[in-house]
Amino acid sequence: MQDEVVALFAYDRWANTKVLDACRKLTAEQYVAEPVPGWSSVRATISHIALATEWNLRPLAGDPDDSVPTGADLAAVDDVAWLLERAYRRFEELRPTLTPERLNTVLTLRAVGRTFTLPAWAMLRHIVNHASYHRGQVASKLRWFGIEPPNTDFFFWVIEQIPQEVPEA
Repeated sequence: MQDEVVALFAYDRWANTKVLDACRKLTAEQYVAEPVPGWSSVRATISHIALATEWNLRPLAGDPDDSVPTGADLAAVDDVAWLLERAYRRFEELRPTLTPERLNTVLTLRAVGRTFTLPAWAMLRHIVNHASYHRGQVASKLRWFGIEPPNTDFFFWVIEQIPQEVPEA
């Protein structure tokens, strides 16, 4: 399971990088605009991905620091990229400790006004799944603004990891 978690985080990093690169094509006005009333902005959505990734890794790292940047602290795409990189460094520090026993250790955490208990492996999978969900929202918003979103399907990340045979001409 450790290898699977490591692969999922490598995929997540790859996919988030592609989305952030696409977001850099937006104008400043597009980045903060609600494309449709009731839809959050691209800025709010990618900031949420970064904040949730950082916040959800903390219980695994045993990090008691409750200070997390706010959405206002993440004004530019590069600010979001910085926070995601910090989270991925945190994951890399955790990686050697993610033994099967540790991955099955039950964590108790508070979120959305409730207390939850779940194994560490489930929290790590949640982080990647949660980001995938919101990357889909960003893709819709990018299309709304006339920008072709990158393909961030796990399938394509795997294809990039495995050398592909090219048929001889």
